[in-house]
Amino acid sequence: MNRPLTSAQLAQAAFAGDVGTHQVLNQASPCAGYNAFTGDVVLSELVARHASWSADAAAAVGKLAGDEQIQDIARLANEHGPLLRSHDRFGNRTDWIEFHPSWHQLMALAFGNGVHSLAWTTTQPSGHFARAVLSYLWNQVENGVGCPTGMAYAACAGFTGRPEFATWREKTLSTRYDTRRLPIEAKTGAVIGYAMTEKQGGSDLRQTQTTGTSAGTENGAQIYLLTGHKWFFSVPTSDGFYTLAQTRSGVSCMFVPRFLPDGRANRLLIQRLKDKCGNRSNASSEVEYDRTWAMLVGEEGHGIREILSHAHLTRLDFAVGSAGLMRQALTLAINHAATRNGFGRRMVDLPMQTNVLADLALESEAATLSAFRVARATDGMADNERERLLARVATPIVKFWNCQRASYFVYEALQVHGGNGFVMENPIARLYREAPLNSIWEGTSNMMCMDVLRALNREKGALDAFVDEVSSPGASGAGHARFLANLRDELARADHDDEGNARPLVTRMALALQAAEMLKHSPQDVASRFIDSRLAGQHAGVIGTLQSAPDLRDIVARAAVAGK
Repeated sequence: MNRPLTSAQLAQAAFAGDVGTHQVLNQASPCAGYNAFTGDVVLSELVARHASWSADAAAAVGKLAGDEQIQDIARLANEHGPLLRSHDRFGNRTDWIEFHPSWHQLMALAFGNGVHSLAWTTTQPSGHFARAVLSYLWNQVENGVGCPTGMAYAACAGFTGRPEFATWREKTLSTRYDTRRLPIEAKTGAVIGYAMTEKQGGSDLRQTQTTGTSAGTENGAQIYLLTGHKWFFSVPTSDGFYTLAQTRSGVSCMFVPRFLPDGRANRLLIQRLKDKCGNRSNASSEVEYDRTWAMLVGEEGHGIREILSHAHLTRLDFAVGSAGLMRQALTLAINHAATRNGFGRRMVDLPMQTNVLADLALESEAATLSAFRVARATDGMADNERERLLARVATPIVKFWNCQRASYFVYEALQVHGGNGFVMENPIARLYREAPLNSIWEGTSNMMCMDVLRALNREKGALDAFVDEVSSPGASGAGHARFLANLRDELARADHDDEGNARPLVTRMALALQAAEMLKHSPQDVASRFIDSRLAGQHAGVIGTLQSAPDLRDIVARAAVAGK
């Protein structure tokens, strides 16, 4: 780490006779040369406690996040975004996307390291937790690739136990990324996309207008021909896509392969690419189905239920991904403040800046711990009813809160950088454009809060499981005790159909879960700082308004990435 120059050194350099018009002085050091796993105290301790067998895999992905060459590849992938090539030079439809080579390099690294597949391929316990760790770390490498890895992760839930999709499951779990446009049998690995949203419906999947007409059976699968338009068609170069269509029995889940069984291209007519605010490396498009060949997934008429069984995993991935994005923003902010001088001191030592960084560190730690609690509950869903119920209610809670907080978090981390942070060649600027997206994908904040109410209403025992979870560590003080008592009373008497009150209720539930996790996993003084500020009223709701004390420096030092 370069030490910032003192005021005297700056003055001496300014008056040196051989400097020309100026020298480049007092700029922050590049945030590179570290391991985002081994250097992260919170994360490495969690893995040691819950899935120590996965530490080597986590360290491999963590090393990528701090590698300067990989960081430059991520920059290139976002500067040179995808291009639609709808036709070839002779006028034939190709419906293909041209990516910069950097995108394929990143995809090969993510899939090669099992970011998409570890939960399904490991024979060790806590597979979903360990896979979530890889996703958390990958979101500190490049966020756009987090979309296809997350979709592949969720897709396997739909393939599992269905013989007609055995080849698809095998290829999706492969770590051999394959860019070739070939039928699935000829590929070394598959990428899977999802296409649910239509113009008129948005999040309301009941408004699906795409139709599916039965066309018999083939190799054990029920075949349909689809006609319609999908408004968001993510990663349109994928080898297959989950989608929804209206059939005689209602909305049904379909799987659309890029190639037909006879090797011909399926009718996936890409209309245009979306010009998105962020997530620039990744392609999102609109697509027309015109007698498009598809296989039924699950039961006809039960498509929304089927797709929501996948959505638990994608929502978990976005909760984890937002926590990872926040961790990267924190790493960048601490690095900038620690290697740049301001007003005669390192910026990190300026009292107000120390307060900001310590507050960000508390927020990041709480977001991380709550996301991984949901991942651990996901591991227990199959054989532990309490964990299943907790996962059902806590997944939308944490997805709502982590994604909601990420934008404000990155905004404050960008301010640490000053004007440099608002220039796109600085990675914090890319995170600033990226952060809002996770709140939209897989259900907006309002949708998540509605889902929490739905879980409390329909899942007997979910309320008790949640209350027990947030109460079991006890209270850290009188303010925390009052908060928990008031929340328990509110949950007991609340009208869980009152959507107008859903956001404040779910916010309090999120804070209670974060506090419980801090008490279980964080040092007592760190947990108390978080709880006193967020739950006991010693905070203005604005980052950097902690009560000033010497321990804030220790909180920042704990959050700094070791080796940076």
